[in-house]
Amino acid sequence: MGKINNDNGFVTVSGARQNNLKDVSLKIPRNALVVFTGISGSGKSSLAFGTLYAEAQRRYLESVSPYARRLFNQMPIPEVDSIEGLPPAVALQQHRSSGSNRSSVGSVTTLSNLLRMLYSRAGDYPKGQSILYADSFSTNTPEGACPECHGLGSVYEVTEKSLVPDDTLSIRERAIDAWPKAWQGKNLRDILVTLGYDVDIPWKDLPQKQRDWILFTDEQPQVPVYRNYNREQVQQAIKDGLQPSYKGTFIGAKKYILHTFANSQSALMKKRVSNYMVKSECPVCNGKKLRKESLSVTFAGYDIADISQLPLKKLNVIFEPYSKGSAPALKKIATSHKEKAIVAQRIAEDLVNRVAVLLELGLGYLSLDRNTPTLSPGEHQRLRLATQVRSNLFGVVYVLDEPSAGLHPADTEALLSTLDKLKSGGNSLFIVEHDLDIIKHADWIVDVGPEAGSAGGNIIYSGPPEGLRQCTESKTRKHLFNEHPLVTKKVFSPAGWLELNNISINNLKNIDVSFPLGALTSVTGISGSGKSSLVSQVLVDLMKVHLGQDSNDQIEDEESDEVLNSTASTSGTIANGATSLKRMVVVNQKPIGRTPRSNLATYTGFFDVVRKIFASTPLAKSKKYKAGRFSFNVGKGRCGNCDGEGFVMVELLFLPSVYAPCPVCEGSRYNPETLAVTYKNKNIAQVLEMTVDEALLFFEEDDRVNRTLKVLQEVGLGYLRLGQPATELSGGEAQRIKLAKELQRLNRGNTLYILDEPTTGLHPTDVEKLQLQLEKLVEAGNTVIVVEHDMQIIASSDWVIDMGPGAGNEGGNVVIAGTPEEVSENQISKTASFLKKNLSR
Repeated sequence: MGKINNDNGFVTVSGARQNNLKDVSLKIPRNALVVFTGISGSGKSSLAFGTLYAEAQRRYLESVSPYARRLFNQMPIPEVDSIEGLPPAVALQQHRSSGSNRSSVGSVTTLSNLLRMLYSRAGDYPKGQSILYADSFSTNTPEGACPECHGLGSVYEVTEKSLVPDDTLSIRERAIDAWPKAWQGKNLRDILVTLGYDVDIPWKDLPQKQRDWILFTDEQPQVPVYRNYNREQVQQAIKDGLQPSYKGTFIGAKKYILHTFANSQSALMKKRVSNYMVKSECPVCNGKKLRKESLSVTFAGYDIADISQLPLKKLNVIFEPYSKGSAPALKKIATSHKEKAIVAQRIAEDLVNRVAVLLELGLGYLSLDRNTPTLSPGEHQRLRLATQVRSNLFGVVYVLDEPSAGLHPADTEALLSTLDKLKSGGNSLFIVEHDLDIIKHADWIVDVGPEAGSAGGNIIYSGPPEGLRQCTESKTRKHLFNEHPLVTKKVFSPAGWLELNNISINNLKNIDVSFPLGALTSVTGISGSGKSSLVSQVLVDLMKVHLGQDSNDQIEDEESDEVLNSTASTSGTIANGATSLKRMVVVNQKPIGRTPRSNLATYTGFFDVVRKIFASTPLAKSKKYKAGRFSFNVGKGRCGNCDGEGFVMVELLFLPSVYAPCPVCEGSRYNPETLAVTYKNKNIAQVLEMTVDEALLFFEEDDRVNRTLKVLQEVGLGYLRLGQPATELSGGEAQRIKLAKELQRLNRGNTLYILDEPTTGLHPTDVEKLQLQLEKLVEAGNTVIVVEHDMQIIASSDWVIDMGPGAGNEGGNVVIAGTPEEVSENQISKTASFLKKNLSR
């Protein structure tokens, strides 16, 4: 912890009312590391991002041209009386990467630009080949991309086998599995009847020429369709000039698949048709994505594709001798091409300096060609943080959103030294954080609360960390100063073991792992050690095959890009223990919906019950209103002006678009007739405005509703509004809503629950609530496996599987598997010392 220099001044906030902030005023020191704490939903992000950063952005944008303002993603103007002493700000928020398959670690960090320049100006060219410009080494340009796969490295083929998996079936028996289901599939079959094809013999008995035309033709003939006629009857009807049922247009199976994949807006449809496409390595570039001319240029013995696949740690080893001028190859170049040697050394110097920051942040296991959609939010934020460290800005405020997310405590130490570098460069750091090590490192703490939602929004404490010890109202205090009692653990006895053998994927190489059944297992290890590969990929894939599930009701639709991104293939087997598991639920951090029309109430099914309650009121019955009337997604009940959105967008040319409440329904989403129906003097819109805590009191006599609300409260979401749009929820909140949806079911036991870092975004007080829920699942006869960095959860687990010992190529092994106490004594494990500290509290 550094000392506050009062000469540096303070940022003074007066009358902040953003979201749930209750007209708060406070002073925050500049040139210091300030941490904003408080339980989930207390208002800390509203203060740090919604108020301080939003105001800093507004002031900056006032200084640029009106035209340039339109290029920014502008935040709403904050509700605050005044802020004095606020420097320019840079925000580094937690976002799941939405980058495309072409966005990579190299492009985010701009390291790929350096490499391309290096290969262009200082690469070893084959004799007689002319010099290539830097663009020729990019997979995203016509000059560089392989002409066969257009820079993707893979080609997608549609084969007869992929379209017709079972050739013993007839067309009527759905031999062409790739065809759409329901009416459209029947329509295509009937068109083939008109065209004279036999749809009742096994596919394999049709002549090859006919099979090829049906699957691969580009022709789209329009023909008359006679419903329920056989071939002979159709031919006779055409001869007799009978009126057809309709005119149908044929589309070949391959054409249908490729057209749907390229043009469908539905991620679910894209995913379905991708199952009929065979992905293979591009035969021209061998998966390297570039033209052969570009791949013929080498540096240090590597072409640019190969060097981009190396972990950053290895990249650093290669380039360090060049940056110091000591590489033998560099000395050799200098004798004949002095300019080339200077270029190589300068670029290598810059590259090594940039990579050093990434290594400090624990990202040495990443490669430059790693796709950004495969990165966790924490990894993505640290990449951007590294870029900021290199930018050497002075006098700005960095506003960070949980930079410790997804970080093992061993990596948090490196993060803290990077944050200190930014501070020593003359900058201020405002950090929203739950991690106790980062809070302890702060120069100043702003604790917001005391509770969440409407019971939060006050500044409980603002000052140096030690002063928080005296603040009895603070929920952060007892965790920061170890004031919570020790919990005695029960004796662990597994109901059996789920054994996986010969697991290989990413950095896992032929490993065997066993998970105890009827227990809570934490899979641990530093970032990049192989935890997620083992649990979220291998275990999920193998269990899906075992249970015969394509997915389950807890897995959201994949983003369409993920179809292209899923390059890793799993190998391994379940050797034992799976027969006792009847179901699998994967609770991840993907959104519960992509539009504001999806919300907590609709997702959990709670809203269905509420709508039935309103439909059963005397007024609704007299007007013959059904439950559908009370949905804002249905025409009859919703406001006609805003179509049930509750707001209308007002375009302001040079300012951020303003979303104003709909002037007709005043933001309620419903029309007056629907709002006239009340239950306990509240209409449906007023119920949606309630928080979970408020609704629990309101519906206390109704068991159908109580069950869901109670579980939402128990997982720490009592502060959320029932109608809060899915787009406003964090990944951690979305994950806990999914968990609540599952917990409200009548538990049948024998279910495997898989959770990926469920403590993300959780205050230690909320982690305790989550612990209780996980324990309940185990007590009900289920198996729970979590990928986790939080020592609170790990220490209370029955079993710990520690992966590593390092990251990337230095990880991928089971370092130790045992009880938390056994793991804490291991000398190789990077988790052990942190776990021991937690167990000895």
